[in-house]
Amino acid sequence: MTTTWLVVVGASAGTIVLKGLAPGALGGRALPPRLTAVMALLAPTLLAALIVTNTFASGRHLTLDARAAGLAAAVGAIALRAPVLVVIVVAAATAALLRAAA
Repeated sequence: MTTTWLVVVGASAGTIVLKGLAPGALGGRALPPRLTAVMALLAPTLLAALIVTNTFASGRHLTLDARAAGLAAAVGAIALRAPVLVVIVVAAATAALLRAAA
């Protein structure tokens, strides 16, 4: 298992522990607002990190290829408020066309 996957599994386990055990450990009291805010940001942050890593990295090197263009097309479709399925199709089609042209 690579280091990246160990980090993913560790962060996932930490999130589950915080969300599942913290209320019980606090004895029915509400979580502090700062901890609640941090917990709410863990999953989106981890997802964003995985997307960036898979889009711009090839091994230990930074690469700009069809994946980056697909991501840019997806961001454009999101900016135009396209439905999720359309965003996925636009990103996939952009990346596929650029790979076919290369």
